[in-house]
Amino acid sequence: MHTISAKLLVIDDDEGVRARLSNHLEECGFCVLQAASAAQGWCLFEQEQPDLVLCDLGLPVQSGHALVQRIAEYGGDEPVIALSAAGVMSDAVEALRLGAVDYLVKPIEDLALLEHSVRRALDRARLRRENRRYRERLEAANRELQASLRLLQEDQTAGRQVQMNMLPQTPWVTEDLHFAHRILPSLYLSGDFVDYFQIDERRIGFYLADVSGHGASSAFVTVLLKFMTTRLLYESRRGRNRPPPEIQPSQVLAHINRGLLNCRLGKHVTMVGGVIDLDTQTLTYSVGGHLPLPVLFCEGEARYLQGRGLPVGLFDDARYKDHQLPLPARFSLTLCSDGVLDLLPGNTLKDKEAILPELVRSCGGTLEGLQSALGLANLGEMPDDIALLVLSRNCA
Repeated sequence: MHTISAKLLVIDDDEGVRARLSNHLEECGFCVLQAASAAQGWCLFEQEQPDLVLCDLGLPVQSGHALVQRIAEYGGDEPVIALSAAGVMSDAVEALRLGAVDYLVKPIEDLALLEHSVRRALDRARLRRENRRYRERLEAANRELQASLRLLQEDQTAGRQVQMNMLPQTPWVTEDLHFAHRILPSLYLSGDFVDYFQIDERRIGFYLADVSGHGASSAFVTVLLKFMTTRLLYESRRGRNRPPPEIQPSQVLAHINRGLLNCRLGKHVTMVGGVIDLDTQTLTYSVGGHLPLPVLFCEGEARYLQGRGLPVGLFDDARYKDHQLPLPARFSLTLCSDGVLDLLPGNTLKDKEAILPELVRSCGGTLEGLQSALGLANLGEMPDDIALLVLSRNCA
């Protein structure tokens, strides 16, 4: 509805017409200004900024058509209702073409028609103003959103670069062991992470971690994991805080568990960590609530390693167990995040888990073969991050 105190401007050289129209509109609750000529009308229009103008097209000296056009070109939302005693269709069409919103023929016998025209024009003008304000707010919000998206993209690009720089070289060969990995994030940043590194002359460490959730918050935890494991490695090399006789995978998981709980990030991790002793050709590993378990491929057969444990960063009293496995001369060990299970056929988790060892066996225990079998090159939208880590010896 219009504002009851709307200001109207009536421009007509006939004093009697002006008085009649003005008196009626004032009785309807409007504030009415009067002008007897185009020049006076324009002056009042500029000074008073009325909400609506009623303009006679038959003004002397300067025509009402010219004034209607001038007001319309002023750029405001003030509607103009044209008045004419001629009653000619071409007169009405020209007035509407120049910017009038309505046309009334004088004399106006039914003043209710005038009131209805005024109220309708005011309501339409109000709606135009509201639509313009809404559009301006929407455009401003869109500009802010675009700026925020650019900043977010810059942050994600920087975060992605940090993650890429943290990942180990792939492939990486040390002694006769071959390491290779592949990570595919479901979003721009990944909550999956892998790492492998030389601990000392005879030991090599590795792990695969799957952080709960997705996106930047989960990716941040991968940075924290890298920091904690690197710090442990640094301290062990300096000979400080070394648990006797030496750091075991279960102790690393326990250390990360305490660190994540102390940080109170609301995130937990499932992970598998291991240490290979080159002197004894033994793998020592520990499982922190991770599925699927690592798959060992050896002598043409593939099977899951044994192990269980609580997720890391979820329980204060979590304990982790070390498992030992003699490493054969020829083998491969495949570690996957649970996102791989989404790519496997089967109706249940048990069905999917049963397929994975057979898939590893059919691929000869190689990362390239597994990537091809899973169709990683042609994946579209993924519901979860995917991480693969394959360490092998003499396994083509």
